[in-house]
Amino acid sequence: MGQDISSAIAGWDFTPDEFQARVIRGEDGRDKIQMRIDLGLLQMEVDGRPDGDRPHGFESLLEYHEDRLGRAEREGEEYALDHAECAQLMREGLQYYHRYLSAFHLRRYELVTRDTDRNLRLFAFVVRHASRRRDKAEFDQYRPYVLMMRSRALALTAIGRSDYPKALQEIDEGIAQIRQFLADYQRDDEAECAELGFLTRWRREVEQERPTGPVERLEQQLELAISLEDYEEAARIRDQIRQLRGPTIEESRRS
Repeated sequence: MGQDISSAIAGWDFTPDEFQARVIRGEDGRDKIQMRIDLGLLQMEVDGRPDGDRPHGFESLLEYHEDRLGRAEREGEEYALDHAECAQLMREGLQYYHRYLSAFHLRRYELVTRDTDRNLRLFAFVVRHASRRRDKAEFDQYRPYVLMMRSRALALTAIGRSDYPKALQEIDEGIAQIRQFLADYQRDDEAECAELGFLTRWRREVEQERPTGPVERLEQQLELAISLEDYEEAARIRDQIRQLRGPTIEESRRS
């Protein structure tokens, strides 16, 4: 097989203002994810480490270091990552970033969830075991972004099932986790956190767009009637809500 990639990108022109990704079938019969870049493309495996490598026989460097940690703990030894090891893990984490970003644009949200979970595990591992504080901070600074992407993937999966309560729950959990990150670093600049701002705005949009049933609409009307002190209207709406919901357990027992 020739080494010239011209045929692979023929007809797939690079567009600077557009994220471009696709899934192709590889010569080994497995799907691959390709991301178009200015001077060519990045090709990634769908499963395992994106470049297909198996460092030290493990699926990833992270799993290799997790295994080393387990052995060190069993032997009662200290375990720490030096700067060079952190640099290698950062390069590996970037591969997973490229893949989950491509998967997001391909609407493969299950892959986004898997790979963001993996990189969050990487950040936590480095924060616990890196020798240098600077290395810890270099990894953990990306936590809000990865949390945001994970929440988006989970919420969009729920919206695809028309499960808006679940979608809002996933967004709320993402917001809470990012706020916890800011608290961990004693940051009071919530307004300056782009990821938190995005999830907060998106939550309002999802709340407004979700379809509401007759009971929910009546409950909203009830809140308005009470706020306007129109208690006669509020009583009428309560009666309608009771009729739609049916008798309560206590009412059923009395009857």
